[in-house]
Amino acid sequence: MVLVVQALCAVFFVSDIVFSVLGIYAQPISWQSREMLELGAALGLSLGVCVGAVLLLRTLRDKRRAETRLRRASGAFLDLIEERFGEWGLTPAEREVALFAIKGFSTLEIAELRQTSEGTVKAQTNAVYRKASVGGRSQLLSLFIDDLIATPVVAVANDALEKRKEA
Repeated sequence: MVLVVQALCAVFFVSDIVFSVLGIYAQPISWQSREMLELGAALGLSLGVCVGAVLLLRTLRDKRRAETRLRRASGAFLDLIEERFGEWGLTPAEREVALFAIKGFSTLEIAELRQTSEGTVKAQTNAVYRKASVGGRSQLLSLFIDDLIATPVVAVANDALEKRKEA
């Protein structure tokens, strides 16, 4: 609605300028009527600016809230990963390799990142899969996806926050 009012007000001012430049003159109206039209158009544009500012502030606030929720969910996901790694009894090296695998890195990329041989990484990923009772990377990832789907992310995030407060 406000956008329509702004558009009409803008058309009023722009058409007045265009008509003057082109030398097109409309039927004259009293100056009082003309002033009222201009005041109404200016008021409409001002109202649009105010409403636009309010909507922008709300959008920025909502964006900040969404980013906060995303950070909490991300933290909750990392807490979930660490919890599962602990349950499986992964070594620190296996934890690192498993995390890289979950992130989608190839065996060669993991080896380069960890500055180890590709064979070492393959052995570690096989140990991770064995301890997690899965057949491969996609099944490993699906374990975490299943956990996230089964447990609402907000609840996981709240649990993670409570654990941090207790510690």
